Formats: sequence, structure tokens, C-alpha cells
Amino acid sequence: MTALVAVAHGSRDPRSAATVHALLDVVRALRPELDVRGSFLDLSVPLLGDVLRSVRADGHRSAVVVPLLLGRAFHARVDVPGAVADARLPDLDVTIADVLGPDPRLESAALRRLASVGVRSGDRSLGVVLAGAGSSHGPANALVSSIAARWAAGAGWAGVEAAFAASAAPDVPTAVGRLRARGAERIAVASWFLAPGFLPDRVTRLAGPDAVVAPPLGADPEVAELVLHRYTSALCDVPVARTA
Repeated sequence: MTALVAVAHGSRDPRSAATVHALLDVVRALRPELDVRGSFLDLSVPLLGDVLRSVRADGHRSAVVVPLLLGRAFHARVDVPGAVADARLPDLDVTIADVLGPDPRLESAALRRLASVGVRSGDRSLGVVLAGAGSSHGPANALVSSIAARWAAGAGWAGVEAAFAASAAPDVPTAVGRLRARGAERIAVASWFLAPGFLPDRVTRLAGPDAVVAPPLGADPEVAELVLHRYTSALCDVPVARTA
């Protein structure tokens, strides 16, 4: 059977890798017959190339790399294909699946995380910041903004604003200020991050001590289902990229 090799960005914060491994434990529970392995692009181990080599050494002839990335920014467009190519495994057929976002299951997970810290729809005194990493790739930021606009139209809050931890505007204090100007008496932050780390912590600091901050998406069952969906789709569809 074709192995599933999930690849996350990686972080010096050990909570990040622990969260990725917890998510993959949920994936394994959903598909116990599947060989599921975790890897990272940088800063954490094992690296993607090393895992692909171990997959080949264990007898697999094919693998699907599933990027645990929420949008198609630089890491998805450049780093993942580059790491696959650098592994130099012409006898391992490697298909790169699509990134996780956009998908309604991610939004559901983010809303569940908000609910876990007491946030409910229909509270007109509440403003919500949907906080993502930020990217120099405009479409990746536009994805987060489009989700915020959709929530603003239907959740019944005082407002919803997208904000970014780096590389894009608006930043979190600007988004909070806009919500306050619309009459929001309290602020909640929804996380558009898969795992804890430096940028989610930065969002928390910038949101201020009175803000309620939801945890990252983490080991959510729907996120695990989405990982498997990307794997299955890659097996059925035209490959995004292959080693040669």
C-alpha cells in the first residue's frame, strides 16, 4: 500500500511537533491499515527527505506526501517539491497531495476551538479576530480574509476581522482596533494555525491580556479526515509532482 508521509513546517517549539504527532495518531486510528509517517521541512526532525528514504528502505514503492499546510504559500509551492526532489529517490514514486486549505473542515475545527474557550455565535458584544501566519503570497492571505468575511455575515458577532502575525496586513492590534470601533466590548481570537509555536504565541501577546484566544486546530478529527481525503485524492487524481 502507498505510504502517507505528512510534512509540516517544523518549529523549535516542541509543542508544535507534539501536536503534529497527535494529529497523525488520529489519522492512524481512522485508517489503521495505512502506513502513516510524520516529517518536517525544517527545525524539527525527522526531515522529509529522511522519512522518504526510510519509506523506500522499508519496501514501499510509492508514497503520497501530504503537506500539513493551510494554504498554498511559499512552503507549499517551493519547499515541499524541493525537499522531494532533493531526496533523490528515482525508484520511489512520490506524489505530492494538495495542501489542507481551503476546506470547510478547517473552518469547523476553528469554530470548535473557539467554542472550547466559551465563544458562541450571536453575541453582539463580541468581536472575533481570525488570526493566521501571513504570507508574501497574496492568495494565501485572501483565503483567511474570505473566511473572516463569511463568518462576519453569519455568526451574529459585532464583527470578524482577519489579521496576520507577520508578512501581511492588518496585524492583530489593527484588527482589534477595527472591532472596537464597531462596538465590540470583548475580543476573541480564532486560530488559523495548525499547531502552537512562535507565531501563535505572538498573536496571543498582540491581542492583549483581555482577549480570549482559541487554541490552534491541532488533533481535530475533521482535520485528520481531511489529511486522509488529500491522500486519497492524490492517489486518484493527476499527480501534482513526482520524482523522476
